[in-house]
Amino acid sequence: MKITGATVTNVSIGAQSVAVPVKTEAPSSAAPALQSEVLQPAAKALAALPDFDAARVAELRDQLAKGELPFDAGRLAGLIQRFHGGRG
Repeated sequence: MKITGATVTNVSIGAQSVAVPVKTEAPSSAAPALQSEVLQPAAKALAALPDFDAARVAELRDQLAKGELPFDAGRLAGLIQRFHGGRG
């Protein structure tokens, strides 16, 4: 198999590393340059944020397990229903 116009990335699967071709595309010129310049700082800031705060999640999980953090299932259900507009 011949792949042209691609780069190769090593992907680890267990103890093995496999070379996987990744197709790269030229950036689209359809987006206006102004939009790109305006959104670029926000996109960089968003990319720098972690997906979630694992330490805080572990802390809250421990507090729930110890009974130190009150949990009201009815209130949570109400908030979920309100957020989703009561749609089923």
